[in-house]
Amino acid sequence: MTYLQEIQRIPTSGARGVETFTVGGAAYLAVPQLAYDAPGTPAGMNGGDSNTDILLFKHDGDQFTAAGRLPGTGGEDVEYFEIDGAPYVACACIRMGSGPYNFNVGQPIYQWNGEAWEPFQTILGYAAKQWRHFTIDGAHFLALAQNRPGDRDVPSAVFRWNGTEFEHLQDIPSRGGYNFHAFQIDGTTYLAHADHALPSQLFRWDGEKFVEHQDLMPLGGRAFATFSRDGQHYMAIANIRFDSVLLRWDGSKFAEHAVLPGGKGGRELHLVDTDEGLFLVRANFITGGLQDPHPLLKSPLYKFTGDTFEIVDEFDTSGGTDVAEFTAPDGSRRLAVSNGLNGDLGFAAESVIYRFAPEGDL
Repeated sequence: MTYLQEIQRIPTSGARGVETFTVGGAAYLAVPQLAYDAPGTPAGMNGGDSNTDILLFKHDGDQFTAAGRLPGTGGEDVEYFEIDGAPYVACACIRMGSGPYNFNVGQPIYQWNGEAWEPFQTILGYAAKQWRHFTIDGAHFLALAQNRPGDRDVPSAVFRWNGTEFEHLQDIPSRGGYNFHAFQIDGTTYLAHADHALPSQLFRWDGEKFVEHQDLMPLGGRAFATFSRDGQHYMAIANIRFDSVLLRWDGSKFAEHAVLPGGKGGRELHLVDTDEGLFLVRANFITGGLQDPHPLLKSPLYKFTGDTFEIVDEFDTSGGTDVAEFTAPDGSRRLAVSNGLNGDLGFAAESVIYRFAPEGDL
């Protein structure tokens, strides 16, 4: 059965994410870009010119069309959220320049003024990877995952809205931070932090700050997805270095429950909950590591069957980095998938829009 139908290809360069949102009655797609290919230099996934912009596209008819850019050098992520009805986007930027690179980069937050995005706040970061917005009892938080290109440990961080802007709340230990994911179990808020070089950890909100709760995975963590079925709580973890896994809550912590088929290379996860069942989309980035990277991979689409996920379809990714979901004007589900590398390890690659049919009748 085929669940995914390609609708559109969008030229992007080093695309590290996709974010879909609606403002002013129109649907948009934002694509942060890590780098452009630098003429006269050899291709390499950590090279290139990172004096980039974040691309904006507007959904028009059945296609996305170019709708401007936002400053966002070395773009890694865009996170859309609202506070008191006001739309914001937070942009994670890993670096600037074209080598040597400066990783001390301001992380811009923009606010929608009714007609356009305008600068709202800039938070200094270091090799930032991803923003995640979440709320606890009506309070707004932003968590920033930060990496380390060299040998230094750089903490990730959590910021809290003080009524007018975001202010630093606490650091989260990190050596290769990639992602955050907040969720609740039995009224308690948890925050998972994915780390490439240290154990990925789960933190628990104690009413004032996040405290360590448990280790989730030793190395290679990239992304999380949580859900509940038949009274059981589950967490899927994407891992680029080893197998991605499915964990199950035992009443006080998560324990490994199953290995997700599909091998190594996992970069991002996205759940699609439908009347026909629960699906999980996994974007694969590379296998082989930095020494022998292979970006042209098959990425799996899973369906939750029984108490685990089974592969029901696959799609081609070229250094796949992110997945976002939106609803088309005709009511059909669509998935946007960002691709950050081509087969020659250059950054010029096309990100793809798919129609998703949960009944698998495409």
